[in-house]
Amino acid sequence: MHRRQATLIASVTLLTSLVACGDVPPVERELTQEAIAAVAQEPGAPTRQLARQIDDLFVDETVGETRAALVMHNGAIAAERYAPGYDADTRFVSWSMAKTITAVMIGMLVADGQLRLDDSPPIPEWQRPGDPRGEITVRQLLQMRSGLRHTEAGDPPYDSSEVRMLFLDGRDNMAQWAKEQPLEDEPGAKFEYSSNTTVILADIAARVIAKDSADPDTRRRAVADFLDARLFGPLGMESVVAEYDASGTLIGGSLIHANARDWAKFGEFLRNRGSVDGAQLVPSKWVDFMTTSSPRAEFYGAQTWLNFGAEAEDNPLHPIAQPEGVFAAIGHMGQYVLVSPGQRLTIVRLGHSDTPQRKELLAQLRDVVELYPVR
Repeated sequence: MHRRQATLIASVTLLTSLVACGDVPPVERELTQEAIAAVAQEPGAPTRQLARQIDDLFVDETVGETRAALVMHNGAIAAERYAPGYDADTRFVSWSMAKTITAVMIGMLVADGQLRLDDSPPIPEWQRPGDPRGEITVRQLLQMRSGLRHTEAGDPPYDSSEVRMLFLDGRDNMAQWAKEQPLEDEPGAKFEYSSNTTVILADIAARVIAKDSADPDTRRRAVADFLDARLFGPLGMESVVAEYDASGTLIGGSLIHANARDWAKFGEFLRNRGSVDGAQLVPSKWVDFMTTSSPRAEFYGAQTWLNFGAEAEDNPLHPIAQPEGVFAAIGHMGQYVLVSPGQRLTIVRLGHSDTPQRKELLAQLRDVVELYPVR
């Protein structure tokens, strides 16, 4: 056998062996014009790498269906892309991202002196002599440690307290149904994530803003006007549509709709510790409170998820453990407003991902985060 033939055979044999062992890296797909066009001229990160990471959110089926992705760096849009059928005007449902908006509304009322964090909230049913629910504080409601009986996700679904409140026997007066639940733990003793708790907070806000009116239209109009004047208007969140139940209570745990750019504006507002264009809409210390670990869950602040302890898989921000201080508004089926103050970064991802897909999705979002330096 000639030496050249022997060398060729040896090379082919080695290549075959490497492929069989999985040691040859896969060939990267070519970036499309759509992927490149999604990235701004000065995105603050390597352009092609960012384009590829954003592209992965849309073409990698393991992360589910991404419908919108938007990256803001240092106050400017660094990347923005939509799936077919969606665009910059499409309103996306918040699901539980609404909870973080509700927390800001409560913060405004605390700053106005109309609520106190460590007082029992103005709920008449809880103020009756001997009712142990009178020990629950506004702080404990915000930190998901009220002690009220609750099952967030039931099997079958109608065993879920959230499902019953939203769609079954509680749907006409959601807050009333949620407030009537008895204690199952001592107030403050245990963290238990509860969409119903946030509706109670929304009802408390309505009682204060609408001056205890029981008229549904009055309550609805008062809260809507308050949010428009104090939050959505100053932030330029013009696409927002909030839903209310038949009693006029904001469904503040799950049903606020807005386009991707407006969700990014909300994230930027939090990144800037409650200010926009030099105006302090809510005290900076309130945003600090929202993004500080609560006494019963290091990964949760006040209606806001934190990346403290993100090495553990039970943290919804796993595996985004770095840099420290990342926080997020997170909604059902993979809605994220992800904020990293140390990187001057806000990432919005909206779409539909089931539980296994969200693990892959968070890993992909981590790859986007890692493209940006900490300043």
